[in-house]
This record gives sequence, structure tokens and C-alpha cells, in this order.
Amino acid sequence: MSTTVESVAGGSGEVSSSPSSLNIHTIVADAIVKTAAVISSTVSPSSTTGASPATSTTTTTTPSPSSSSGAISTPTPTPTPGQSFSPPGGNEDGKISVKDLSQALQHFGTVDYLVFVAMLAVCAVIGVYFGFIEKKQKKQKLAGKDGAGAAGIEERRGSEALDYLVGGRQMKVFPVALSLVASFVSGISLLGTSTEIYVYGTQYAFILVTLAISGAISWYIFLPVFCNLQLTSTYEYFELRFNKSVRLLGSAFFTGANLIWLPIVIYVPALAFNQVTGINVHIITPIVCIVCIFYTTAGGLKAVVWTDVIQTVVMLGAIFFVVIKGTIDVGGLGVVIQRNFDSGRLEWPELTFDPKVRMSMLAMLVGNLAHNSYNLGCNQIITQRYLSLPGLKEMAHTSFIFISGLVVLMSICIYNGLLLYATYYDCDPLTTKLAVAKDQLVPLLVVQSLSNFPGVPGMFVAGVFSAALSSLSTGLNSLAAVFLEDYIKPLVKKPLSEHQIAITMRLCTVGIGVMSVALVFVVEQMGSHVMQLSMTIGSVVQGPLLGLFVMGLLCPSINSRSALFGSVVSFFFMGWLCITAQLAINSGEMHFESKPVSIDGCDYDFQRPLVTPANATFASDEPASLTFVQQVYHISFMFYSVMGATVGVVAAHIAGFFFGRNKAEDVDLELISPCIRRFQKSNYLSVKLDETILKSSNEKS
Repeated sequence: MSTTVESVAGGSGEVSSSPSSLNIHTIVADAIVKTAAVISSTVSPSSTTGASPATSTTTTTTPSPSSSSGAISTPTPTPTPGQSFSPPGGNEDGKISVKDLSQALQHFGTVDYLVFVAMLAVCAVIGVYFGFIEKKQKKQKLAGKDGAGAAGIEERRGSEALDYLVGGRQMKVFPVALSLVASFVSGISLLGTSTEIYVYGTQYAFILVTLAISGAISWYIFLPVFCNLQLTSTYEYFELRFNKSVRLLGSAFFTGANLIWLPIVIYVPALAFNQVTGINVHIITPIVCIVCIFYTTAGGLKAVVWTDVIQTVVMLGAIFFVVIKGTIDVGGLGVVIQRNFDSGRLEWPELTFDPKVRMSMLAMLVGNLAHNSYNLGCNQIITQRYLSLPGLKEMAHTSFIFISGLVVLMSICIYNGLLLYATYYDCDPLTTKLAVAKDQLVPLLVVQSLSNFPGVPGMFVAGVFSAALSSLSTGLNSLAAVFLEDYIKPLVKKPLSEHQIAITMRLCTVGIGVMSVALVFVVEQMGSHVMQLSMTIGSVVQGPLLGLFVMGLLCPSINSRSALFGSVVSFFFMGWLCITAQLAINSGEMHFESKPVSIDGCDYDFQRPLVTPANATFASDEPASLTFVQQVYHISFMFYSVMGATVGVVAAHIAGFFFGRNKAEDVDLELISPCIRRFQKSNYLSVKLDETILKSSNEKS
């Protein structure tokens, strides 16, 4: 809006002189002088002078011709003789503007930068240690014992790939468990979960139930087979169970999923850093990723696991500090609960069978359960950590600690979402644009409540980046394993030497890292909440992949051609579903109702839109008015993984009528999940005996 400052000394409310009687040059010069005086007064406290009590100001709001309906243009103060006015960015009440407040909150001091840089430096040092110092020490130690050459030492310790990708299968339980927690809880979860609770309420909190169930499913159905086979790449299983074509397809799905996921992982902490420092996303992203690529490339899995340990400690410390200080600031736990209860955010699970409801118990117990079962039991990123342990006993202990830590950390993130609303219950930062993106809410809470504690904002940003770097380093290492085992080794005519393997893996890591940084530009344009975006787009390949693992482990009758057909059908179906749903969201066809917010208590000036989340109305179609196709892509994104798997398995069974089916004796018993194996035991007895004889003969030789 345009405002004209008027003299009210005479009580008329009119300007004392008409515009035609004033010299425009005099007005401009006077305005410049007064503006300079105000600025100098803010710099030098001793020179600050208050306005005369007899002089006051009022404002008249006149719509700007360039403004759209309901828009408010920038205030334009016009001083009159003997009258003071608020500096640019304020208003007649002395309120600071949202733009100036946002800039003022971007307070990242020297101590904060030192904390953040220290975290990156520690990660780089760990990479140097495991990449150069520790490796050299082990070689010297083993050489000193029996005088063997370096080649003999490498042969006994295992190949370069084994040491780089699974730590020589000699990792310890607790570090691997913390690494799994850090890898699973990326910045997407750390910021996205809290934002989910703030915007949509506590329906998502019931994920805690599905996490425990998913952990049990993955341990009893998926992991026993992979652990017994001791594979470097999980997708080697597909070649054993089906054929090489299915293996390459599975590896391609995994590669595609991670090339989609890793840029989102990088983008989220960059948003947090932008909120607290004002530094552009595309400046900080490559700087931090270079450090991550360095220590992942140099140190391999050992560096990844031990940096994960450091990063998990930083991440937990940061989130605990935010939660405790934030709760104290709002008045205690009771205030947090009461404000969220009054707003309707604390709610019972939505008991409905309508799959179009965004979050319901059906979506959690069916959709999210399948999604987490894949991630905890079939995902190369997770299974590669389990395979770095020496035995099944250690894997069981690690799994228990991992799931327990995951539940605790997710509970804290969920509570942090409640704390967000309790803090901003009467002044929503999203409506006022103090937070430009939804996932900047948590960083905003940090800079507003913890800026008086030097180093704490730096610790929080380091914690968010720690979660992201952990996921990024894990993804890079896992993709390097897949590239080596599934793409490069099967295609080369001669076996690679240890030196060639080392160079190849490191080049893969660097190339994938650079590609992930470049794809951040694409993610930035998607315009969706990152948690939903991650699950939606990732399901394009996670659904078919989950279907492939279900076919291999739970459906012995499905052969390779049927599995290939079912996976391709599932992939195209999920591609259509996810892309169509994302376009519908971006166009406004699909809208998810959010919880009410308020801006009544805001103490800063901002542009007030006519339409706010509190009074907005959206055209919605009744279920009966939706076509069948619309009914399909309006289904909640929580079901996407299970839908993709179901389509793949059903299509494979149908294809069995044309491509034939396996006989019981055609499938190795060790390639079937234990829960199915018991029903096939008599049929696979001879195969099991032959496999045992083969293993014993290999051990003797």
C-alpha cells in the first residue's frame, strides 16, 4: 500500500500544503536528509532523539494502481515539516517489517561458524585417517608378523572392494547401529517430520507403531537371506534367484531412486542454512558436499560409519537443546499440549477405509508399513551396514539398537512439531512469509529462541547437515557398491586388479556426488513438502523393487521372465501415478486440508493477503464425482510403495500363465525367506544337501 504521512496538529487530518504549492526538489532533499538522520541515530545510540510528544503521525492507505486485488504495496512515507517518521521497513506503530525481521534473524556469529566448520573438519580428518593412516598401519602390522608382501596381505584381508564397501566385515555393533540411525533419519526426517506435525497434525505420529512392526518384518523375512548369502550388493540376489537381466533391472531401479533421493537430502539442510545465515542454497550446497565426497571417497565404509557416529551425537545434542529451550520459552510442557489440543492438532488416529485420506491408520498400517519394511530390510543402504558385521548375533543386536534409537529420535521430532505450533500459535510464519518454505520452520525456531546462546545455532545447523551428510555419504558408498558389482564387473572381460577396483570405486563416488549436487536445482523447482516429495517420487522405483523382492523371497513359483514383466509393468504404472499426482498437487486439483493457524498476535509488519490458510476455501470434488482414473491418483501417497509392489506381483502371477512357473526343486532353498522355507522343506531337501556338500568342499580346498 502507499501511505501518506499527514499532520494532525490542526486536527483536520488533511495535508497542510497542496502538492502544487510544494517544490518537489525540496521535498526529496528533505526526505533524504531525514532518512540519513534516522539511519545515523540507529547506528549511534547517543544521538537518538525521541519525537516531540506534540507531534504524532497517522497513515492513510491508498491502493497502489499496480497492486493486485487485496495486495498491499510498499509504504511510501512523505514527511511534513517538523514531523518524524518510522525508518524504512517499519510502520506508524514502530513495528519492524517482516523483511527486516528476517534479515535480523539471520544472525550466525563467529562461534556458530566455528562450530559448523569444526564438524566438517572432524569428518574430513576421519576420512584421512581411515583412507590413509589406518590402512598403512594395518599393512605394516601384518607385514611385521610374517614378512608377507602387500599383495599377500590384501589377499588375506579380502579384496579392496570388500574393505572399502563393507569394512572387511569386521565392524562393531554400536557404531553400525548409530550409523543406521543417522542414515535413516536424514534432514528430510529431522525437519520434515516436525513440519508435518505443525501443518497437518499428529496423524503421522502413529508411524512409531509401524517402525517397530517394520523392523520385525525386515528381520524375519528379508534380512536372514541376505545375511546368510553375505553379498556386497543386495541386487546380486536377483541373479541368484532369477537371472542377470533381473539383477540389472533391480540395480537400475535402486540407482534411479537414489539419484532422486540424494538431491532432496542435500537441499533440506541447505534451506536450514539459508534461514539462519542468508547464504544462497547453491553456494553452501557444493561446499559441504565436497567435504562429504572427500571423506567418503578416501575412507570408504569405515569413514562413513565413524563420521555417522560423530554426526549422530551432534544431531541428538542439537535437537535436544532446541526441544528443552523451546519448551521452557513457551511456558512448559502443559502449555505445549494445551495449545495443540485447542487447535485440533492432537487427535486420535483417523479410522477410515477411504484410501484417499492423506493420513489414516489404514495408510499407516498398510502403506507406511510396506514402505518402511522395504527401507529397513531390502534397501542396499541399510543391508550394506548389516553385512559389515561379522555374524548373525551382532546383526540381531544392531537391529534392536537401531529400531529403538529410531523410535526415540522420531518421537523427539514429532514433539518438536508440537513445540513449533505452541511457539507460533498466534503468528504463523508461513502466512507472514517470515519462513519462505515449510521446512524452514524448525531453523526459524532455532534462530529466534537460541540466538542468545553463541554456538547453539551453529550446532543445530551442524546437526541438520550431519543428518544429511550421513545419508549422502551412505548413499554414495552404496551406489559405488552397486556400480562396481552390478554394472562394471559383469561388463568387463578381464577381472579388475585391486588397484583398478580402488580407482573405479572412488571415481564412481565422485561422479555420483557431483550429479547429486547438480540435481538440487531440479528439486528446488518441485514446490512440495520434502517428506511427501521424497516418498512420492521415490515410490516410482521403490514399489517395483519391493515387488521384486517379494517375488523372489515369498513367491517361489514366479520365474525370471514373469518377474521381469511384472517389474516393468509396475514401474510404468508407478511412473504414471506419481507424475500425475504431483501435477495435480501443483495445479491445485489435489489439496490436503491443513490445520488452522492464526496471525492475530504478530508483532511485526507484513503483507496481509486476502486469502490465508484460515479463511481459504478450495473447490473439492465429492468421491462420486471423480472418474476412476482420478480415484486412482487421488489415493494417499502413503500407499504408493505397496501399490507398486502389488501391481508387480499380480502382473507377474498373470504372466506365469504365458511364461510358465517354477517347480519346487528349481529354486534353491537358501534363496527363499525362512517363513516360506518351512513349507518347502521336503521339496528342497536334495538341493539343500548338495549346497552343503559344495560349501564343505570349498572350505577344504
